Amino acid sequence: MTPENLIWGFLLFKIRRSKKDKTMISEVTFYPLRPTEKGLIGFASCLFDNKLSLNSISVYLTPSGDIRLLFPNKTLPNSKEINIFYPVNKETYELLKQAVAKKIEILSEKAKGDSKNGRDQRISKEIY
Repeated sequence: MTPENLIWGFLLFKIRRSKKDKTMISEVTFYPLRPTEKGLIGFASCLFDNKLSLNSISVYLTPSGDIRLLFPNKTLPNSKEINIFYPVNKETYELLKQAVAKKIEILSEKAKGDSKNGRDQRISKEIY
């Protein structure tokens, strides 16, 4: 096998593999808060590809009514901030945002139904 054939074979393998690989966001949990002046409405957590737990994701409501996610960071003693984790591309950010938005929608529908029925409005963790 020539080096050119090897390179083309590797590229075809990567292309085929990328079509099969789908990022999966599961076990989304939303912890609501009383909205703040800056728009913080709660925190979210989720399981990324059934391999990595992402916690302490801040959820903000924008003036346009959309949600915005902020990911945790750590401030070092020298005042430098480092990111704990964050999506490396817009695609992944949008997947996370859609999963959190869906969870918020489900919980708000439950809360509306519970308040109509006079039930307790506890929010439980759901897996979907």
